[in-house]
Amino acid sequence: MRPIWLLATISGFMMLPLVGRGQETDAPRAKTNVTKEAVLTSAVDKATPVPPVPKAQPSSTPKPSYEPGQVRIKDLAEVQGVRGNQLFGYGLVVGLEGTGDGQLSLFTVQSTMNMLRRLGVNLNISPQQLQLKNVAAVMVIAELPAFAKEGSKIDVTVSSIGDAKSLQGGVLLQTPLLAANDQIYAVAQGAISIGGLNISAGGASFQKNFVNVGRIPKGAMVEQEVPTTISDGSSLQLTLREPDFTTASRIADELLKKSYTALATDAGTVKVQVPQKFKGNLICFLAEIESVYVTPDIQARIVVNERTGTVVVGGNVRLNPGTVSHGSISVRIEPTPIVLPPVPFNNSPGVVVPLSSVEVKEQKAKFAPVPATQTIEQMVSVLSRLGLTPRDLIAVLQAMHRAGMLSAQIEVQ
Repeated sequence: MRPIWLLATISGFMMLPLVGRGQETDAPRAKTNVTKEAVLTSAVDKATPVPPVPKAQPSSTPKPSYEPGQVRIKDLAEVQGVRGNQLFGYGLVVGLEGTGDGQLSLFTVQSTMNMLRRLGVNLNISPQQLQLKNVAAVMVIAELPAFAKEGSKIDVTVSSIGDAKSLQGGVLLQTPLLAANDQIYAVAQGAISIGGLNISAGGASFQKNFVNVGRIPKGAMVEQEVPTTISDGSSLQLTLREPDFTTASRIADELLKKSYTALATDAGTVKVQVPQKFKGNLICFLAEIESVYVTPDIQARIVVNERTGTVVVGGNVRLNPGTVSHGSISVRIEPTPIVLPPVPFNNSPGVVVPLSSVEVKEQKAKFAPVPATQTIEQMVSVLSRLGLTPRDLIAVLQAMHRAGMLSAQIEVQ
C-alpha cells in the first residue's frame, strides 16, 4: 500500500508521493541528484511568487546649510535685555575638622554668638571664651540667570574670609543672597565640594588644589524673580559680544535675505523689526533669528602672556617683508674660593677668601629676512625658522609691530 501525503500551498493542494518513516515502496527508486528538500522548495516557490528585492540606494551625506567659517547669530550676539544678575551674601560654614577660623577672626565668633542668640541660646560669656575651630566665616557668590523662576536652583561659590585652613567637609548654613539693590533673591545652603584635600600630621602636610574655596552645585534656591523685557512689541535689538562694524553689517544683510527688516545702528547693535505674524509668538521669532548663519569679521590679534610665555596668533595676522635680528647675552657667575695657607710656625688655621669669576657671552647677531605672508601657515613657518624661544618671540613680535611689519593688535596679559 502506498501512503499519500498532501502538501498545502497557497493556490491549492499538490499531491506528492512520499514514504513514511519505517515503510518501503513497491518499486525501486530511480537514482537522481535532486533531494526532497529541493523538490519541496521548488513547489513552494512556484506556488508563491517572491517580490523582487529593491536595490540599495547609494548613501548620500546631506550637505551643511552653511559655509566654512560661518557661525550662528546665537554665538555672536545676545538679545538686549537678557542678562544675569550677581548675588552675594555672608554666611557661616560648620562641621569642619578643626580647620576653621581662629580666635583672631573676631567676626566669626561674633556671628556665631548672634546666630545662637537668634535661635534662643543666650550665652553669658565673652567672645574670648568661645573657642571655635569647626566654624569659618565665608562669602557666598552666585549669578542669577535671566528667566530664573521661583524655586529654581543655581550654583554658588563659597570662599573663606578668615584664617581658616580648609573648608573640606563643611556645610554652609542658610545664607541669604542679595543683589545690588539690597533685596534677597536667593537663599543658599548645603554641603561644600572643594575638589581638593589638605592633610597634616606630625609636622608634615600635603595639600592639593585650593581648599579655602568651594562650590555647592544647585546650592541656592531662587526666592524672587527678576522681570525681563526683551522687546517693546514692535522691535528688538541684538547686542554683539565683540562689537565690530563689519560683523554688525553682515548680520543685518543676512537677516534682510531672510525677508526680515534689520538695521545695524552701531558697531554693537542690530535692530530687528518683529513681523506681524510673530507678534504673539516672539520666542519662535527669536529662535529663527538665532539659527541664521553669518561670516564674522575677526580682527587680526596676537595675545601674549609674559608670565607663562604663551603666544596665540589669530588667523588674520599677516607679515610684511622686512629683516629681523635677535641676539642674547648670557652671564655666568661661578664662585672660585681660594684657601690661603697659615703663616709658618703659627697655629692659626688657613683663611678662605671668597672669589667669583664672571663670564659674559654675547651671541653674534644674524639677520634673517622675513618675506610677506598671505596665510597663517606661512607666518608660523617663518617664525619657526627664526629659532626663538617663546619669551624671545614676544619681544620680537612687539618690535615687529613697532616697525610696521606686523599688521595686528598685540594684547599683553
